[in-house]
Amino acid sequence: MSDPQTTTAVPGIRNDPVAGAVWMLVSCALLAGVAALGRYLTSVGVHPFQVVFLRVLFAFVTMLPLLAFRGTELFRTAQPKIYIWRVISATIAMTTWFSALALLPVGEVTAISFLTPIFATIGAALFLSEVVRVRRWIATLAGFAGVLIILRPGFESLGAGALLAVVSAFAMGTTTIILKHMTARDDPDKIVFISTALLVPMTSVAAVFVWDGLTTQQWLLLFVMGLIATLGHVTLVRAFAATEASIVIGFDFARLPFAVLFGYLALGELIDIWTWIGAGVIFVSTVYIARREAKLKHETAAGAVVAPPRS
Repeated sequence: MSDPQTTTAVPGIRNDPVAGAVWMLVSCALLAGVAALGRYLTSVGVHPFQVVFLRVLFAFVTMLPLLAFRGTELFRTAQPKIYIWRVISATIAMTTWFSALALLPVGEVTAISFLTPIFATIGAALFLSEVVRVRRWIATLAGFAGVLIILRPGFESLGAGALLAVVSAFAMGTTTIILKHMTARDDPDKIVFISTALLVPMTSVAAVFVWDGLTTQQWLLLFVMGLIATLGHVTLVRAFAATEASIVIGFDFARLPFAVLFGYLALGELIDIWTWIGAGVIFVSTVYIARREAKLKHETAAGAVVAPPRS
């Protein structure tokens, strides 16, 4: 783990690895809870589009008290176009995520979601012209091998649920790239508040066409989902704001045992050994990519400091 006294941090962002780890672990537990609730609700007949909209709506409601402390300043940002792109990618990610949860155990969908940083690496190389060297490409290919271990094409039927989970991971990877840029200019609470406010009308469009009546218990569970989703994303953004991404990502694997535990308690679900192995391969790949990226950034920064000025 990096020493906060010697590690080069992102300008304007404090570097506290312990705080980043704690925020990430809390976020993992909360987001695993959202996945388990989504799995349960879709298993009893609530349409995924309706789950997505009400999850976002209730998340926004739980964030309204922030206005009492921050006022209208909470709506102001110097990067509105980036928020639009984040909302589009987040809508795709959530819609495919909850659709996958309607078809697969929560632990399996969570395992596939570990592809997110790998897709972020590919996206950074293709769209941000980031240099990705051979060892990171090898780690990326190893991550995809982990997915093949989970899905076992040719041995198991490759269903719509698995494909939706992969699409969701791709969209979440896109969102991750966008989020890294947003935290440099806006604080975590503002990012989550503005994003959630924009997601309400965006996700309502699809929900209108599948709307159905809900029971009192379903309304209550959806409200709880909105609350813990808000807390989960606030703590996630705080984790990235507290320290380097390479440290934060190192704790992301905690989502899997949390998801398996909650899936077992809510629905009696368990995942097979191949899912654990595949998830482990993907996770090791993502940690290597994150650590390699951090090392190269530190070397570049150190070189810039010691290099003599040009005449």
